[in-house]
Amino acid sequence: MRLAEIIELRPVPAAGLLATLTRRCPLSCAHCSTSSGPRGEDTPADALRRFVGGFTPGDRPQVLMLTGGEPLLRPRLVDGIAGLAATAGTRTAVLSGMFFAADGRIPARIMRALRHIDHFSASIDVFHEREVPRAAVFRAVHHIMEKGIDASFHVVGLSPDDPYLADVTAAIRAEFRDRAAVLVNHVRPAGRAAHWAAARPPGGAGQRPAPCAMAAWPTVAFDGTVTACCNQRVVDARPAPPHLRLGHIAVDDWADIRRRCQESPVLRTLRTAGAGSCADCRSLARRPRALAAARAAGSSPAAGAMDVLGARLQRDAGAETLLRRYGTGRYAPLVLLGGRDGEEAPA
Repeated sequence: MRLAEIIELRPVPAAGLLATLTRRCPLSCAHCSTSSGPRGEDTPADALRRFVGGFTPGDRPQVLMLTGGEPLLRPRLVDGIAGLAATAGTRTAVLSGMFFAADGRIPARIMRALRHIDHFSASIDVFHEREVPRAAVFRAVHHIMEKGIDASFHVVGLSPDDPYLADVTAAIRAEFRDRAAVLVNHVRPAGRAAHWAAARPPGGAGQRPAPCAMAAWPTVAFDGTVTACCNQRVVDARPAPPHLRLGHIAVDDWADIRRRCQESPVLRTLRTAGAGSCADCRSLARRPRALAAARAAGSSPAAGAMDVLGARLQRDAGAETLLRRYGTGRYAPLVLLGGRDGEEAPA
């Protein structure tokens, strides 16, 4: 499963499920959006197994994305839920900070955890490289690809113009001969970077709202709460904003979560018209008139059809177009890399 396939599905309501497995991570990167560290909460394993075990061939997400913290600190859980997902026909991807690869080798427990994985993404940036050398990450990813698992890199720079991005993407392309896709972003003011990273220009005043593709995939938070958005402030907020809370894996099943995600009038409005900025969306519960307007718009007879059409148009536009909105635009074509022969390689 290539990275572009995953990204193309991102605007499609309930086409994927994002699941955080733990907030723990042995690395201590200064830009970590989840503020992960050696200690932190683990997502309830039994509840997550029960939830994923409820997928069926006729009702399942197409993609299960496992992240953290560092998801491979729980290798048996990764193996178990990826196996359950595969039984129902769901493909699984995992994103890792590569803590285990300092010498370029992969421990047996990690390779066992990847046996049901369809896509592996390695995080690499100036902060990770201080703890896990680039050459070691490259060697480990080669080993993973030799097992027949498609692989990609998630790269982060300090800004869109950071020279590091040009250096590391060129190194990845040369090392893997365009067989590994690259998703490039820059640090946002979230988590440990909240007090030092530069924010994007405000999305509210003077800017037209735009459809939000990030309100499409349910996200399992560290305590088992399921939100409709992967924004870290939403994932961490307790209580979660009511219009963005879909349920909890201990009491709800996938069919419940999917139905709420697809049929919520407010989420339909967010996906088709937007709310302005992320802050505007999070604050809807404190603005009753705006919330009522969003609910009314999403309840109209045409709202469901518009939601489906909007998702289809964004999917058809492709992964590169989506990343020009949500990633670091100049590097968006690199998401099209991948495949055994490096087909569709951008210039």
